[in-house]
Amino acid sequence: MLIINGIIHTMDGPVIENGYVAVEGSKIAQVGPMSDCPAKWRGETFDAQGGHVCPGFIDAHCHLGMFGDSLGFESEDGNEETDPCTPQLRAIDAVNPLDRCFSEARAAGVTTVLTGPGSANPVSGQFAALKTSGRWVDAMIVRAPASMKLALGENPKQVYHDRDETPATRMATAAIIRENLRKAVEYGEKLDKAAQDEDTDPPDYDAKLEALLPVVRGELPVHIHAHRADDIATGIRIAKEFKLNCVIVHGTEGHLIPELLAGEKIPVITGPALGDRSKPELANMTLENPLVLSRAGVDVAICTDHPEVPIQYLPLCAALAVKGGMDEESALAAITISAARIAGLDGLLGSLTPGKEADIVVTGRHPLELLGSVRAVLIGGQRI
Repeated sequence: MLIINGIIHTMDGPVIENGYVAVEGSKIAQVGPMSDCPAKWRGETFDAQGGHVCPGFIDAHCHLGMFGDSLGFESEDGNEETDPCTPQLRAIDAVNPLDRCFSEARAAGVTTVLTGPGSANPVSGQFAALKTSGRWVDAMIVRAPASMKLALGENPKQVYHDRDETPATRMATAAIIRENLRKAVEYGEKLDKAAQDEDTDPPDYDAKLEALLPVVRGELPVHIHAHRADDIATGIRIAKEFKLNCVIVHGTEGHLIPELLAGEKIPVITGPALGDRSKPELANMTLENPLVLSRAGVDVAICTDHPEVPIQYLPLCAALAVKGGMDEESALAAITISAARIAGLDGLLGSLTPGKEADIVVTGRHPLELLGSVRAVLIGGQRI
């Protein structure tokens, strides 16, 4: 496909006021001003008619497909509330790609999501990066696992306090995470010793510790659910103790400690900000959070936390950051290239760069404008 006469938001360079994007197969082939547009094109041509062309939107943190739309308990597969440490759980074993919210995501231009278990457990399980197009989750995977989810603060406390079990405090939540990370370190050391010495028996297989091995080896990032500033600090403290590759998810009180996050070079996936302050942790929620963090030098993405906010409102969540003072291109970056970078997918997605996957959205107005409409969506070069 050749997309012509559009305002091109490349996200890795300046906006091209009147340009084109050429797609060959599943990849972006060329991007430039209309003066450089190929004179002859063998495939389909789509005239953007002065509309906007940008990379497909990326939701860097949600639970799409984990909690079925309108189906109640039968399809609530995002929280295994029977064990506070469940790193062996895999999002791909719970995602239902036929959930109608996937089609709503595609229609809104959301082409990639990081989805996985909720925050009931201190060690929650493995997230996956998925395209939103498909009927078979195995064919939708961009990366699995994409991260290990950890959770601090109110949610694990509430779940296990109600069950009269550990953890009922923030201390116990952190202790459970530390204990299992340390076990994983020792498990890995025993495996390495057995591999080097044929007279040494390897440890018995442990699914939990196997899942945590890439975490403690720095190969798999941890995405840490934390709203309050003190929980954010605890997450960073644990990450530094075990030399983990860390991302803070939500970071609602990040605006109270922006220079500390910037100093530690910790990215934050902010949001959702479209909702009420439904629990004590959200008392300091503000639309200015992405602005304050980004001004301090923190790499910021914006998420819906679907179904907390329906997935199709990801652009609206970015628009709310503009209302909070962020400029439009920075807010758009927070659901494209910055989201891709924080997810470790910026080599594949997030910008209209030749060689990257052709996930593209064409809108009639600016992509973050509430009254605008999506005119075309491509995922992997295929028009959806």
